Order: sequence, then C-alpha cells, then structure tokens
Amino acid sequence: MHAVRDHDLAVAQLRRSYAAVPPGQPVRLAKRTSNLFRPRSAPASGLDVSGLGGVLGVDPVARTADVQGMCTYERLVAATLPHGLMPLVVPQLRTITLGGAVTGLGIESTSFRNGLPHESVTELDVLTGAGEVVTARPDGPHADLYAAFPNSLGSLGYATRLRIELQPVRRYVALRNLRFTNLTALTEAIGEITATRRWAGASVDAMDGVMFSPDEAYLVLGSFSDDVPAVSDYTGQEIYYRSLRQRPHDALTVHDYLWRWDTDWFWCSAAFGAQHPVVRRLWPARWRRSDVYHRIVRLEHRHQVAARIDRWRGQPARERVVQDVEIPLERTAEFLHWFAANVGMTPVWLCPLRLREPGGPGSARSWPLYPLRPGQDYVNIGFWGSVPIAEGAADGDVNREIERAVSEAGGHKSLYSDAYYDRDAFDRLYGGGTWRAVRDRYDPEHRLTGLYEKAVTRA
Repeated sequence: MHAVRDHDLAVAQLRRSYAAVPPGQPVRLAKRTSNLFRPRSAPASGLDVSGLGGVLGVDPVARTADVQGMCTYERLVAATLPHGLMPLVVPQLRTITLGGAVTGLGIESTSFRNGLPHESVTELDVLTGAGEVVTARPDGPHADLYAAFPNSLGSLGYATRLRIELQPVRRYVALRNLRFTNLTALTEAIGEITATRRWAGASVDAMDGVMFSPDEAYLVLGSFSDDVPAVSDYTGQEIYYRSLRQRPHDALTVHDYLWRWDTDWFWCSAAFGAQHPVVRRLWPARWRRSDVYHRIVRLEHRHQVAARIDRWRGQPARERVVQDVEIPLERTAEFLHWFAANVGMTPVWLCPLRLREPGGPGSARSWPLYPLRPGQDYVNIGFWGSVPIAEGAADGDVNREIERAVSEAGGHKSLYSDAYYDRDAFDRLYGGGTWRAVRDRYDPEHRLTGLYEKAVTRA
C-alpha cells in the first residue's frame, strides 16, 4: 500500500510540474542519465520524475511486474531475479529505463523469440500532452495510444507505470561462440535457429553476435542452465567481446550475462583507455559502466577537447556514426559487405529480431511508428564510433549514405541518434499519419515536441 500511495503522490507531482511549464516552452524530463546520442538544446525546466524510478511489485505467479516509467532495467532485474524471473527482453545497458525502452525501443539477445520490450507490455499509464493520465491497453478506449506509443520518443506523452510480462530463468547462461567465415552461412544459421530455437541438438534461449570483419564473425548462443562447469567474470581485467575469439564455450551467471555488454559499453570503452591493462587496474570497477562513459561523451560534446587536439595535430574532423539499424535477414549479408566496404567500422553488433508471436505463428501485431513486418526475420546491426570526414565531404554525409542503404535494403533505423531524413521520407518510414492522428487526440494544443522535431531537427 505504501508503494501505491507513494506512486500516486509522484504522479501528482509530475502533473503539477507539467502544468507549471509555460505554454510554448519545450517539455522535457528532468533526469540525470540518458542513452540518447542526439545533442539537444537544454530546456528551461524539466518534468519532475524524481519519484517514478521504482518497482511497484512483482507477481511471481502471474509472472508480471508493475514498474514506474523511470525505473532502470538494472533496478528491475534486481527485483525479479530473486523470484527466478526476468523481463522478456532486457536491453543491454543498465540505465535504460522501462519508459525509455518502450517509447524509444530496445533490443537484446532474446529478441529473436520475444521481439522488442514494448511487446511484453500489457498496459501502461501515460501522462498525455493534455496533462491527463490515461491507462492504455491493447484494446479499449486508448488502444490507439497503446499502439502508437512505441517509438514516439515522448512526443505522445510519458509513461508513469507499465505492467510487463516476465519469463522464468535459471541460475546460469551456457554460451556457445560459433565462428563464421562466410556471412551468408551466418545468416542461414540465424534463420534456422529463429525457426527451431535449437542448434546442434541443444535449445537456444538467447542469440546475438559480433562481426569483426566479413570473414570473421561470431554467433553467441545462450541456453539457460542450473549446472555449468565454471563461470567467467568480465567485470574485472577480462573483456567480454574479446572472449568470443578465444573461447568456443563459456558460461555466466544470469546477472552477469544480462550486463555483459555494459561493463565496456560493448567495446567503446577503448576510446577512454579503459581496456588498457594498466588503466583498467586503476579505473574503479564501479565506474566501468555505460552511464559513466556516456557522461564523458557528453562532456566532450560540450567542450570539444578531443576535436581541438585533432585540429592541433592536423587531423581531419570526424563524423559521429552511432546507429542501430534493422535489416531483413535475407539482405543482412549484403548490407554488412556494403558497410565494411563503405564505412569500415568494426566491430559490429548483430542481434536477430522477429516480432513476437504470443499466440503462435501469424499472431504478431504491427506497431505503426516502427512498422517492421510481422513474420519477417531481421538482424539489428549496431555500430558506434566515428569516421574521418573526407576532403570535400560534409559532416553527416556518411550517416545519410547509411540511411539510403538501410532504406534500399527494406530496413529501419532506431532514432536515438542522428537522423537526416526529410519530413516526407520520415513520415513514410515512421507512421507519420498515425502519429498525427494520435497526437491530435491526446495533445490537442500540441504542447509536446513533435516526433520529427525530436528525431531529426534535435528540438
């Protein structure tokens, strides 16, 4: 009862802070962490979400959890694992919030069978642009908001509470690291595993991978288990992604598996020296986290220290290329070859995806603001870094070429980072007509920043 009362008080405070924002002023959340890579102008004030970061309850019988919108997956997992449960999809970075994963999308290694995080949401309370809190479900009076909320990026409101499904897990995840020297063979394996959820006679509960080059890529197959010979620890001196080349078999506790990518921000911690053996010994383990690295990046965006050093050394300016894209499985090998030849960043993360089919084949629903095709296998391809701006080129040219290649392959890209689409293309790709209809209903005065403005013009 205390949790419910405290939640009601926090929602009331959120509504008061929203009412206090002057008309015409940008509306943003007042939050300490972010996993966005879109520089934005700072608002004069933010919405008070300070009381909306907890787990309201876990029902181990129904296998559900009621969670506040600003609750991080790190906090949620800490509450569910003692019950032998976890969310159906746990995005790979600790400080991603439940509300953020739903309104901005998320993905992880269970997505080949469980889809995206919003697909396990059974209902959610949303603070709308009209200042009201409504409960949206798959059917009922607010089904339109339920369907349009994923990938709306806060342009249709903010989730204050979500009820999500959970799945049972065991103590460990046994891993098989499969090496491929041919990308077509890798995609064929993904298709077989997605269809059968098995490989070489054993079940597969989780699947992702890494491409180091077109002739060296790995699929990592995870199986829940209560009995493994030994477990590895990649929170100390060892670095997880390097292990894929060294160990055909591995095992982690479920907890360490869920956060295996967070310690080194996949491989991006190398940019800060955190993978150098001496630096790693001196860098406190509690600071080897994605949110710490992200704060360093934000400081660099603000002060441009590295860019100044590059100019002093006579090196070319660099373009940030930080993207996750979904490519149909049958076009994935082709896209990866194009990417290697034209962008050349490595490593690259691979995460198979298929929209969830809770009632069996053919039961997946579509989501209008991120219209992946039900029944279609995709691979999420993640690449995060920067490339030199070629002489005569402009900042953004490489990202524009990636957008073009993704569209030609029949894919989509996530909107947490830089986007360059014109408005007509954006509306066509991201359900502009549906978004406008839902926005007009729930935000008739258009107080919230539009989706295109958030994603492309960085408003």
